[in-house]
Amino acid sequence: MNRAPFAADPAASKGREFPVESGGMRGPRSEFQRDRDRIIHSISFRRLRHKTQVFIAPDGDHYRVRLTHSLEVAQIGRVVARALGLDEDLTEALCLAHDIGHPPFGHAGEDALDAELAAHGGFDHNAQSLRTLMRLESPYCGHDGLNLSWELLEGLAKHNGPVLRPGWAMSELDAAYPLDLASWPSLEAQIASLSDDIAYDNHDIDDGLRAGFLDLDQLLTLDFVAEQWRAVERRFPAAPRDRQLRELVRSQIGLMVNDLIDQTRHNTKGVGSIAQVRGAGRPLAAFSPRLATEERRLKSFMYDKLYFHPQQLETSQRARDVVVRLFDAYVADAGLLPESWQAGLPQAQPGRSRHIADFIAGMTDRYAIDQYARIYGETPEGLSNV
Repeated sequence: MNRAPFAADPAASKGREFPVESGGMRGPRSEFQRDRDRIIHSISFRRLRHKTQVFIAPDGDHYRVRLTHSLEVAQIGRVVARALGLDEDLTEALCLAHDIGHPPFGHAGEDALDAELAAHGGFDHNAQSLRTLMRLESPYCGHDGLNLSWELLEGLAKHNGPVLRPGWAMSELDAAYPLDLASWPSLEAQIASLSDDIAYDNHDIDDGLRAGFLDLDQLLTLDFVAEQWRAVERRFPAAPRDRQLRELVRSQIGLMVNDLIDQTRHNTKGVGSIAQVRGAGRPLAAFSPRLATEERRLKSFMYDKLYFHPQQLETSQRARDVVVRLFDAYVADAGLLPESWQAGLPQAQPGRSRHIADFIAGMTDRYAIDQYARIYGETPEGLSNV
Protein backbone atom coordinates (compact mmCIF):
# COMPACT_ATOMS: atom_id res chain seq x y z
CA MET A 1 0.00 0.00 0.00
CA ASN A 2 1.26 3.47 -0.85
CA ARG A 3 1.24 5.66 2.25
CA ALA A 4 -0.25 9.10 1.66
CA PRO A 5 1.95 12.05 2.66
CA PHE A 6 -0.75 13.17 5.10
CA ALA A 7 -1.10 9.79 6.83
CA ALA A 8 -0.16 9.35 10.48
CA ASP A 9 3.24 7.68 10.69
CA PRO A 10 3.82 5.30 13.64
CA ALA A 11 7.57 5.77 13.27
CA ALA A 12 7.09 9.50 13.88
CA SER A 13 4.68 9.12 16.80
CA LYS A 14 4.84 11.78 19.51
CA GLY A 15 5.15 8.95 21.99
CA ARG A 16 3.26 7.96 25.13
CA GLU A 17 2.48 9.64 28.41
CA PHE A 18 4.72 7.29 30.39
CA PRO A 19 8.20 6.15 29.26
CA VAL A 20 8.34 2.65 27.79
CA GLU A 21 11.28 0.38 28.50
CA SER A 22 12.83 -0.90 25.27
CA GLY A 23 13.07 -4.41 26.70
CA GLY A 24 9.32 -4.59 27.07
CA MET A 25 8.50 -4.88 23.35
CA ARG A 26 6.47 -7.96 22.50
CA GLY A 27 6.65 -8.82 18.83
CA PRO A 28 7.39 -6.76 15.70
CA ARG A 29 4.55 -4.26 15.94
CA SER A 30 4.24 -0.59 15.11
CA GLU A 31 3.18 1.91 17.77
CA PHE A 32 -0.37 1.95 16.42
CA GLN A 33 -0.56 -1.86 16.25
CA ARG A 34 0.37 -1.91 19.91
CA ASP A 35 -2.45 0.56 20.62
CA ARG A 36 -4.96 -1.62 18.82
CA ASP A 37 -3.84 -4.76 20.62
CA ARG A 38 -3.95 -3.11 24.04
CA ILE A 39 -7.52 -2.03 23.37
CA ILE A 40 -8.62 -5.46 22.16
CA HIS A 41 -7.10 -7.16 25.22
CA SER A 42 -8.63 -4.69 27.70
CA ILE A 43 -11.43 -5.51 30.11
CA SER A 44 -13.24 -2.34 29.05
CA PHE A 45 -13.41 -3.55 25.46
CA ARG A 46 -14.74 -6.95 26.49
CA ARG A 47 -17.49 -5.29 28.51
CA LEU A 48 -18.91 -3.77 25.33
CA ARG A 49 -20.51 -7.10 24.47
CA HIS A 50 -23.11 -6.46 27.18
CA LYS A 51 -23.66 -2.72 26.65
CA THR A 52 -26.60 -1.20 24.78
CA GLN A 53 -26.26 -0.06 21.19
CA VAL A 54 -29.90 0.83 20.34
CA PHE A 55 -32.07 -1.67 22.17
CA ILE A 56 -31.58 -2.01 25.92
CA ALA A 57 -30.80 -5.53 27.17
CA PRO A 58 -32.24 -7.18 24.02
CA ASP A 59 -33.58 -10.72 24.41
CA GLY A 60 -32.67 -11.67 20.83
CA ASP A 61 -29.15 -12.78 19.96
CA HIS A 62 -29.17 -11.01 16.58
CA TYR A 63 -29.38 -7.42 17.79
CA ARG A 64 -26.25 -5.32 17.84
CA VAL A 65 -24.48 -4.31 21.04
CA ARG A 66 -21.59 -1.86 21.53
CA LEU A 67 -19.02 -4.58 20.82
CA THR A 68 -20.46 -5.75 17.50
CA HIS A 69 -21.05 -2.13 16.50
CA SER A 70 -17.42 -1.25 17.24
CA LEU A 71 -16.20 -4.20 15.17
CA GLU A 72 -18.41 -3.12 12.26
CA VAL A 73 -17.11 0.45 12.50
CA ALA A 74 -13.54 -0.87 12.47
CA GLN A 75 -14.20 -2.93 9.34
CA ILE A 76 -15.53 0.11 7.50
CA GLY A 77 -12.72 2.30 8.80
CA ARG A 78 -10.00 -0.07 7.58
CA VAL A 79 -11.49 -0.21 4.09
CA VAL A 80 -11.58 3.57 3.81
CA ALA A 81 -8.12 4.04 5.34
CA ARG A 82 -6.57 1.55 2.94
CA ALA A 83 -8.15 3.23 -0.08
CA LEU A 84 -6.84 6.63 1.02
CA GLY A 85 -3.34 5.49 1.98
CA LEU A 86 -3.88 6.21 5.68
CA ASP A 87 -2.60 4.17 8.61
CA GLU A 88 -5.04 1.27 8.93
CA ASP A 89 -3.92 0.26 12.41
CA LEU A 90 -4.50 3.70 13.92
CA THR A 91 -7.86 3.95 12.17
CA GLU A 92 -8.88 0.53 13.44
CA ALA A 93 -7.75 1.29 17.00
CA LEU A 94 -9.76 4.52 17.01
CA CYS A 95 -12.84 2.70 15.74
CA LEU A 96 -12.53 -0.06 18.31
CA ALA A 97 -12.06 2.36 21.23
CA HIS A 98 -14.56 5.09 20.34
CA ASP A 99 -17.41 3.77 22.53
CA ILE A 100 -15.46 2.41 25.50
CA GLY A 101 -16.69 5.26 27.72
CA HIS A 102 -20.38 4.48 27.26
CA PRO A 103 -22.13 3.54 30.53
CA PRO A 104 -24.78 0.81 30.76
CA PHE A 105 -27.99 1.39 28.79
CA GLY A 106 -26.34 3.66 26.23
CA HIS A 107 -27.46 7.26 26.04
CA ALA A 108 -30.09 6.68 28.73
CA GLY A 109 -27.32 5.79 31.17
CA GLU A 110 -25.25 8.74 30.00
CA ASP A 111 -28.13 11.16 30.58
CA ALA A 112 -28.65 9.75 34.07
CA LEU A 113 -25.00 10.11 35.08
CA ASP A 114 -24.81 13.59 33.57
CA ALA A 115 -27.77 14.64 35.71
CA GLU A 116 -26.32 13.05 38.86
CA LEU A 117 -23.01 14.83 38.28
CA ALA A 118 -24.59 18.17 37.36
CA ALA A 119 -23.09 19.83 40.44
CA HIS A 120 -19.74 18.12 39.90
CA GLY A 121 -18.92 18.81 36.25
CA GLY A 122 -21.32 16.48 34.43
CA PHE A 123 -20.63 13.32 32.48
CA ASP A 124 -19.68 12.86 28.82
CA HIS A 125 -19.08 9.44 27.27
CA ASN A 126 -16.33 10.67 24.94
CA ALA A 127 -14.30 12.13 27.79
CA GLN A 128 -15.05 8.97 29.77
CA SER A 129 -13.48 6.91 26.97
CA LEU A 130 -10.25 8.84 27.48
CA ARG A 131 -10.53 8.65 31.27
CA THR A 132 -11.04 4.89 31.06
CA LEU A 133 -8.10 4.32 28.74
CA MET A 134 -5.73 6.77 30.45
CA ARG A 135 -6.55 6.21 34.14
CA LEU A 136 -9.11 3.54 35.01
CA GLU A 137 -8.09 0.52 32.90
CA SER A 138 -4.73 -0.21 34.53
CA PRO A 139 -3.19 -3.65 33.87
CA TYR A 140 0.42 -2.44 34.03
CA CYS A 141 2.65 -2.33 37.09
CA GLY A 142 4.44 0.92 36.31
CA HIS A 143 1.61 3.34 35.52
CA ASP A 144 -2.13 3.93 35.35
CA GLY A 145 -4.03 3.42 32.11
CA LEU A 146 -3.09 1.64 28.91
CA ASN A 147 -0.43 4.23 28.03
CA LEU A 148 -1.64 4.58 24.45
CA SER A 149 0.08 6.70 21.81
CA TRP A 150 -0.49 10.45 21.62
CA GLU A 151 -2.04 10.04 18.16
CA LEU A 152 -4.61 7.54 19.42
CA LEU A 153 -5.60 9.68 22.40
CA GLU A 154 -5.69 12.86 20.32
CA GLY A 155 -7.92 11.15 17.77
CA LEU A 156 -10.36 9.93 20.40
CA ALA A 157 -10.54 13.34 22.02
CA LYS A 158 -11.16 15.23 18.77
CA HIS A 159 -12.75 12.72 16.37
CA ASN A 160 -15.70 15.12 16.00
CA GLY A 161 -13.42 18.11 15.60
CA PRO A 162 -11.58 20.60 17.86
CA VAL A 163 -12.63 20.66 21.51
CA LEU A 164 -12.74 24.32 22.48
CA ARG A 165 -14.58 23.95 25.79
CA PRO A 166 -13.51 20.63 27.31
CA GLY A 167 -15.32 19.35 30.38
CA TRP A 168 -13.60 18.54 33.64
CA ALA A 169 -12.52 15.00 32.68
CA MET A 170 -10.90 15.95 29.40
CA SER A 171 -9.40 19.09 30.92
CA GLU A 172 -7.69 17.05 33.64
CA LEU A 173 -6.27 14.59 31.13
CA ASP A 174 -5.18 17.34 28.73
CA ALA A 175 -3.39 19.13 31.57
CA ALA A 176 -1.46 15.96 32.37
CA TYR A 177 -0.74 15.04 28.74
CA PRO A 178 -1.57 17.87 26.30
CA LEU A 179 -3.53 16.72 23.26
CA ASP A 180 -3.66 19.96 21.24
CA LEU A 181 -7.43 20.11 21.61
CA ALA A 182 -7.92 23.28 19.53
CA SER A 183 -6.73 21.80 16.21
CA TRP A 184 -8.34 19.31 13.84
CA PRO A 185 -7.33 15.68 14.34
CA SER A 186 -5.66 13.30 11.91
CA LEU A 187 -7.53 12.01 8.89
CA GLU A 188 -7.51 8.60 10.57
CA ALA A 189 -9.61 10.08 13.39
CA GLN A 190 -11.91 11.88 10.95
CA ILE A 191 -12.45 8.64 9.01
CA ALA A 192 -13.17 6.74 12.23
CA SER A 193 -15.90 9.25 13.07
CA LEU A 194 -17.59 8.98 9.67
CA SER A 195 -17.23 5.19 9.70
CA ASP A 196 -19.21 5.27 12.94
CA ASP A 197 -21.92 7.27 11.17
CA ILE A 198 -22.03 4.85 8.24
CA ALA A 199 -22.26 1.84 10.55
CA TYR A 200 -25.01 3.02 12.84
CA ASP A 201 -27.01 4.81 10.13
CA ASN A 202 -27.43 1.51 8.32
CA HIS A 203 -27.14 -1.20 10.95
CA ASP A 204 -29.70 0.56 13.14
CA ILE A 205 -32.06 0.34 10.16
CA ASP A 206 -31.39 -3.39 10.09
CA ASP A 207 -32.12 -3.78 13.81
CA GLY A 208 -35.09 -1.42 13.68
CA LEU A 209 -36.72 -3.39 10.87
CA ARG A 210 -36.03 -6.66 12.67
CA ALA A 211 -37.68 -5.36 15.84
CA GLY A 212 -40.68 -3.96 13.98
CA PHE A 213 -39.99 -0.37 15.06
CA LEU A 214 -39.29 0.70 11.48
CA ASP A 215 -41.50 0.15 8.46
CA LEU A 216 -40.10 -0.25 4.95
CA ASP A 217 -42.78 1.97 3.41
CA GLN A 218 -41.79 4.76 5.79
CA LEU A 219 -38.11 4.29 4.92
CA LEU A 220 -38.92 4.57 1.23
CA THR A 221 -40.11 8.14 1.73
CA LEU A 222 -36.37 8.94 1.86
CA ASP A 223 -35.06 9.39 -1.69
CA PHE A 224 -31.66 8.00 -0.75
CA VAL A 225 -33.16 4.75 0.56
CA ALA A 226 -35.77 4.48 -2.19
CA GLU A 227 -33.11 4.67 -4.93
CA GLN A 228 -31.16 1.83 -3.35
CA TRP A 229 -34.29 -0.25 -2.78
CA ARG A 230 -35.40 0.03 -6.40
CA ALA A 231 -31.94 -1.09 -7.50
CA VAL A 232 -32.14 -4.10 -5.19
CA GLU A 233 -35.56 -5.07 -6.53
CA ARG A 234 -34.29 -4.84 -10.11
CA ARG A 235 -31.27 -7.03 -9.38
CA PHE A 236 -33.00 -9.59 -7.17
CA PRO A 237 -36.74 -9.54 -8.01
CA ALA A 238 -37.37 -13.10 -6.83
CA ALA A 239 -35.35 -12.96 -3.60
CA PRO A 240 -37.15 -13.26 -0.24
CA ARG A 241 -37.95 -9.94 1.40
CA ASP A 242 -35.58 -10.48 4.34
CA ARG A 243 -32.66 -11.02 1.96
CA GLN A 244 -33.61 -7.96 -0.06
CA LEU A 245 -33.59 -5.88 3.11
CA ARG A 246 -30.13 -7.07 4.05
CA GLU A 247 -28.97 -6.32 0.51
CA LEU A 248 -30.42 -2.82 0.91
CA VAL A 249 -28.28 -2.22 3.99
CA ARG A 250 -25.15 -3.52 2.27
CA SER A 251 -25.88 -1.40 -0.80
CA GLN A 252 -26.23 1.76 1.28
CA ILE A 253 -23.02 1.09 3.17
CA GLY A 254 -21.17 0.56 -0.11
CA LEU A 255 -22.54 3.77 -1.58
CA MET A 256 -21.60 5.81 1.50
CA VAL A 257 -18.11 4.30 1.71
CA ASN A 258 -17.37 5.03 -1.94
CA ASP A 259 -18.74 8.55 -1.62
CA LEU A 260 -16.59 9.21 1.45
CA ILE A 261 -13.47 7.97 -0.33
CA ASP A 262 -14.11 10.04 -3.45
CA GLN A 263 -14.94 13.27 -1.59
CA THR A 264 -11.99 12.92 0.79
CA ARG A 265 -9.64 12.35 -2.15
CA HIS A 266 -10.97 15.55 -3.68
CA ASN A 267 -10.57 17.46 -0.39
CA THR A 268 -6.97 16.32 0.14
CA LYS A 269 -5.59 17.32 -3.26
CA GLY A 270 -2.48 19.35 -2.61
CA VAL A 271 -2.27 18.35 1.06
CA GLY A 272 1.27 17.21 1.75
CA SER A 273 1.49 16.52 5.46
CA ILE A 274 -0.45 15.63 8.56
CA ALA A 275 0.37 19.10 9.89
CA GLN A 276 -1.66 20.55 7.00
CA VAL A 277 -4.55 18.24 7.92
CA ARG A 278 -4.50 19.52 11.51
CA GLY A 279 -4.19 23.13 10.41
CA ALA A 280 -6.81 23.01 7.64
CA GLY A 281 -9.44 24.72 9.76
CA ARG A 282 -12.11 22.29 8.57
CA PRO A 283 -12.63 18.54 8.24
CA LEU A 284 -11.04 17.07 5.11
CA ALA A 285 -12.77 13.71 5.43
CA ALA A 286 -16.36 14.22 4.33
CA PHE A 287 -19.31 13.01 2.32
CA SER A 288 -20.21 14.83 -0.87
CA PRO A 289 -22.63 17.74 -0.34
CA ARG A 290 -25.53 15.73 -1.79
CA LEU A 291 -24.91 12.65 0.32
CA ALA A 292 -24.26 14.76 3.43
CA THR A 293 -27.74 16.23 2.99
CA GLU A 294 -29.29 12.78 2.49
CA GLU A 295 -27.43 11.44 5.53
CA ARG A 296 -28.77 14.22 7.73
CA ARG A 297 -32.30 13.44 6.54
CA LEU A 298 -31.75 9.77 7.34
CA LYS A 299 -30.54 10.64 10.84
CA SER A 300 -33.57 12.86 11.42
CA PHE A 301 -35.85 10.03 10.28
CA MET A 302 -34.13 7.55 12.61
CA TYR A 303 -34.50 9.84 15.60
CA ASP A 304 -38.16 10.38 14.86
CA LYS A 305 -39.10 6.79 14.10
CA LEU A 306 -36.64 4.69 16.12
CA TYR A 307 -34.58 6.45 18.80
CA PHE A 308 -37.55 8.55 19.98
CA HIS A 309 -40.15 5.84 19.43
CA PRO A 310 -42.58 5.87 22.39
CA GLN A 311 -41.58 2.35 23.45
CA GLN A 312 -37.91 3.27 23.25
CA LEU A 313 -38.46 6.39 25.34
CA GLU A 314 -40.39 4.42 27.96
CA THR A 315 -37.66 1.79 28.20
CA SER A 316 -34.98 4.47 28.34
CA GLN A 317 -36.74 6.16 31.25
CA ARG A 318 -36.75 2.89 33.17
CA ALA A 319 -33.03 2.49 32.45
CA ARG A 320 -32.32 6.04 33.64
CA ASP A 321 -34.18 5.29 36.86
CA VAL A 322 -31.98 2.22 37.43
CA VAL A 323 -28.79 4.25 37.04
CA VAL A 324 -30.07 7.10 39.22
CA ARG A 325 -31.09 4.72 42.01
CA LEU A 326 -27.74 2.91 41.82
CA PHE A 327 -25.90 6.22 42.10
CA ASP A 328 -28.06 7.34 45.03
CA ALA A 329 -27.52 4.02 46.81
CA TYR A 330 -23.72 4.23 46.55
CA VAL A 331 -23.74 7.86 47.71
CA ALA A 332 -25.87 6.93 50.73
CA ASP A 333 -23.84 3.82 51.61
CA ALA A 334 -20.34 3.48 50.19
CA GLY A 335 -20.19 0.02 51.75
CA LEU A 336 -22.28 -1.20 48.81
CA LEU A 337 -19.30 -0.63 46.52
CA PRO A 338 -16.82 -3.47 45.94
CA GLU A 339 -13.89 -3.32 48.37
CA SER A 340 -11.44 -2.25 45.68
CA TRP A 341 -13.67 0.73 44.81
CA GLN A 342 -14.22 1.59 48.46
CA ALA A 343 -10.46 1.74 48.97
CA GLY A 344 -10.03 4.46 46.37
CA LEU A 345 -13.15 6.47 47.23
CA PRO A 346 -12.31 10.15 47.90
CA GLN A 347 -13.86 11.70 51.00
CA ALA A 348 -14.48 15.12 49.45
CA GLN A 349 -16.50 16.30 46.48
CA PRO A 350 -16.35 16.40 43.51
CA GLY A 351 -13.98 13.43 43.55
CA ARG A 352 -16.35 11.27 45.58
CA SER A 353 -19.27 11.51 43.12
CA ARG A 354 -16.98 11.22 40.11
CA HIS A 355 -15.48 8.03 41.55
CA ILE A 356 -18.95 6.52 41.96
CA ALA A 357 -19.80 7.55 38.40
CA ASP A 358 -16.62 5.84 37.17
CA PHE A 359 -17.78 2.62 38.80
CA ILE A 360 -21.27 2.79 37.31
CA ALA A 361 -19.98 3.83 33.87
CA GLY A 362 -17.92 0.66 33.70
CA MET A 363 -20.93 -1.58 34.32
CA THR A 364 -22.54 -3.69 31.64
CA ASP A 365 -26.32 -3.62 31.29
CA ARG A 366 -26.72 -6.95 33.01
CA TYR A 367 -24.31 -6.13 35.84
CA ALA A 368 -26.23 -2.91 36.53
CA ILE A 369 -29.47 -4.89 36.63
CA ASP A 370 -27.90 -7.47 38.96
CA GLN A 371 -26.57 -4.77 41.31
CA TYR A 372 -29.95 -3.07 41.38
CA ALA A 373 -31.60 -6.36 42.31
CA ARG A 374 -28.99 -6.99 45.03
CA ILE A 375 -29.46 -3.55 46.57
CA TYR A 376 -33.22 -3.14 46.23
CA GLY A 377 -34.36 -6.76 46.39
CA GLU A 378 -36.20 -6.71 43.09
CA THR A 379 -35.29 -6.96 39.41
CA PRO A 380 -36.24 -3.83 37.47
CA GLU A 381 -38.98 -4.56 34.97
CA GLY A 382 -39.47 -3.45 31.40
CA LEU A 383 -35.80 -3.02 30.44
CA SER A 384 -36.12 -4.92 27.17
CA ASN A 385 -38.61 -4.09 24.45
CA VAL A 386 -37.27 -6.52 21.82
